Amino acid sequence: MLELPTPDRNASAEFYFSDDFQQSLARWNRTRLEPQFPRENWRQTMLDDTRMQTLEGDFLESLRMSVLDKAAEAPTDAEAFVAWFETLKEWGPGQNDPLFPWLAEHATREELRWFFEQEAAGEAGFDDLVAYTQVKLPDQAKMELARNYWDEMGRGNMKGMHGPMLQIVARALDVHPTIENTVPESLALANAMTGMATSRRYAWHSVGALGVIELTAPGRSALVAKGLRRVGLSNAERRYFDLHAVLDVKHSEDWNREALIPLVREDPRRAVAIAEGALMRLCCGERCFDRYRSHLWNGREESAAREHAQAA
Repeated sequence: MLELPTPDRNASAEFYFSDDFQQSLARWNRTRLEPQFPRENWRQTMLDDTRMQTLEGDFLESLRMSVLDKAAEAPTDAEAFVAWFETLKEWGPGQNDPLFPWLAEHATREELRWFFEQEAAGEAGFDDLVAYTQVKLPDQAKMELARNYWDEMGRGNMKGMHGPMLQIVARALDVHPTIENTVPESLALANAMTGMATSRRYAWHSVGALGVIELTAPGRSALVAKGLRRVGLSNAERRYFDLHAVLDVKHSEDWNREALIPLVREDPRRAVAIAEGALMRLCCGERCFDRYRSHLWNGREESAAREHAQAA
């Protein structure tokens, strides 16, 4: 249980992105989402959960407040909204970060191992996030999320499940991720995604956050795959990243056409919430990339690395 005072709405980003706050939120999420049995102390658990949900809500609202102005610029016409949404790939927070060309061309095996350890520890599980988000959605969007989930599940083939593919990379790099050894920015990204997916008041935000992952992940996945190939991982060992470099392009096109357009067409108010969720996810990612570069480029000539990455 988080031993910190409940913050007010003016709490600083330093509070929310501290090790103590994000580690406590991550432990709570891990515990509350595991399958369990009835316990005699369930009332106390509910009281504890209520406090943690309030802290989670404060965190999510702090993220939402930081993107309000930019999200308000999103059109509320369905087709125009999707056109705006797709431009996030170019100008959204964290896009075209020089970290990824550097990972592709220069990172050592140990540096790639550290990067993947951070990403793996902060991985919220895209399949589970989609499953939580689709509850009670309108039919057309629900069907698109179902198709996406089925792909995540390997279309019924356990060898094709995306989650276990990540474990193959972890074994290849000898990664053993823990909450305690993960930077708070990575935990914050996973905690934000989990909070949006599991709280129905952020359902439309979760649709936007998941959709923007599909939109922006392919380029980063291709560069990570290139780096893993360079340091000797086999086709099978880097399959997760090779697959997402290609598959998520189609996923994004389908998500935008089959989920975003009908949702916004049915209720234009959803456009702003979807935009907020997308920007919240991108801002968390941007914080991660900044922290990763700070760690990985420590002691290097950052300007030279940045110049090379931009030219790549």
